[in-house]
Amino acid sequence: MSLSREMLQVARLSPKALGDAAPLVAGYVHSLATDDGGFANRGCNSDLYYTSFATSALVALQEPLPVEGLCRYLQQFGAGEQLDLVHRSCLARVWSLLPRSSRPPLDIDRVLADVEQMRTPDGGYSAIPKAKRGTLYGCFLALGVYQDLETLVPNPEGIINCIDSLKTPDGGYANSDDLPVGLTPTSSAAAALLRQLGSPADSRLAEWLASRFHPQGGFLATPDAPMPDLLSTATALHALSSLHVNLAAFRE
Repeated sequence: MSLSREMLQVARLSPKALGDAAPLVAGYVHSLATDDGGFANRGCNSDLYYTSFATSALVALQEPLPVEGLCRYLQQFGAGEQLDLVHRSCLARVWSLLPRSSRPPLDIDRVLADVEQMRTPDGGYSAIPKAKRGTLYGCFLALGVYQDLETLVPNPEGIINCIDSLKTPDGGYANSDDLPVGLTPTSSAAAALLRQLGSPADSRLAEWLASRFHPQGGFLATPDAPMPDLLSTATALHALSSLHVNLAAFRE
């Protein structure tokens, strides 16, 4: 199961968790639709990045997608020739979430060729063009594009080696090699990537992630973070579950 499908499988439980609030959340997401078929950012302008999250949210909420509008919106980007890696991954994500019979034409070979331009000498990927070292974020984005376009990523061993090089002395993972301590979101991404690539994560990673739990609830991004945050909490719980850790201790 791909990274995207794995996350959506969990997210599809959200209507039950939201209860009576689920229709309100869905209504809010629908209200962000723009005339060109995309979804608006905080500046009220259509934005491919926000469109990818809105589309995923509607799928998770089991809401019908505005397929015609989304197809029209995606077509303006072609094969993403003018997009960076982040937005190219958004293009692939939205395209993959559309019904197969309704997807607009997409030059998949061109998309993936451009993704490979972001490959780094250490075998990973970076969102920064011509970077010398890969980042966890870059690897996460690149693998997501390949999976969303139903193509095997080349040289998966290179990605694994890149991830291994980003392990920090404290047992976590940093996004880049210039950071001395691990971060909860990037360590969670490392767990997901290694699992997808068939490489077992270090047995200490689950313990490291669990240690970021705050007594008042939620997970900290770093040991010295002033308070938990939603991104760290969501990614840590997802990673711990995938590492077969019982979440009962964190649930309450």
